[in-house]
Amino acid sequence: MTKQQKVQFVIDTLEKLYPETPIPLNHKDPYTLLIAVLLSAQSTDVGVNKITPLLFAKADNPYDMIKLSVDEIREIIKPVGLSPMKSKGIYGLSKILIEKHNGKVPQNYKDLEALPAVGHKTASVVMSQAFGIPAFPVDTHIHRLMYRWGLSNGKNVTQTEKDAKRLFPKELWNKLHLQIIYYGREYSPARSWNIEKDIITKTIGRKSLLK
Repeated sequence: MTKQQKVQFVIDTLEKLYPETPIPLNHKDPYTLLIAVLLSAQSTDVGVNKITPLLFAKADNPYDMIKLSVDEIREIIKPVGLSPMKSKGIYGLSKILIEKHNGKVPQNYKDLEALPAVGHKTASVVMSQAFGIPAFPVDTHIHRLMYRWGLSNGKNVTQTEKDAKRLFPKELWNKLHLQIIYYGREYSPARSWNIEKDIITKTIGRKSLLK
């Protein structure tokens, strides 16, 4: 199978399995999505979705968020982990959005990545899912699967993102990155992995993994 045939097999299989790709983090606008994505670092979407209704009931916009103290924010978000860093980030970015962006989430990487606690992956998720701008956010699932499928060398997420963008059509990026995440969770997890259930890896994966 050529690399292009492998890519097409991935696209076709994922489209059959996941024709619809709802965004796993509950939100209502770019700001609440940005906060939810920030909270999801080293946490689960399920855990974040339990916390955000409590936080957003008190503050679902930057103006209300800065009325809370960092400690108040931290107390609410404690269950998702890394709460000291995340609470400072949420307060700090809310303040900057008001001071520099009229309370709006910017639609470009430079301004997004300049916000406290917002890295490239978080910015990519917001660009793709809030604004529909083609992006390919790479999380642990995508990084793992691109390596297992022999489509990236697995050295780092930066390289994996470059490889994904080079191999997959740009018009599919926003949907495909979610499809790969869903597939990774269901069929190709990091632990308790059953190669027999993982049809994509079984068909196109690295030979070293298939022994």
